[in-house]
Amino acid sequence: MEYSYKTKGTCSQQINFKLEGDIVTDIHFVGGCNGNTKGVAALCEGLTVDEIETRLKGIQCGVKGTSCVDQLALAVREALSSVNA
Repeated sequence: MEYSYKTKGTCSQQINFKLEGDIVTDIHFVGGCNGNTKGVAALCEGLTVDEIETRLKGIQCGVKGTSCVDQLALAVREALSSVNA
């Protein structure tokens, strides 16, 4: 399943990815710090929703209260929840 998530409070505006069962693939950030978002996408490729959420949820960028990686954790959980609803 392809999923698009509109980010909130970050430099990136959107995160696109595929969810195959609970495995996340083809992660692509729209906007944000190009090198960082590409690096995070590569490191998270093939991980489960639980693995991504455990590693990234709650990480903040400055005083924003969130970050691109935190938004990825929220996005993959939302996608999996929508499939299981």
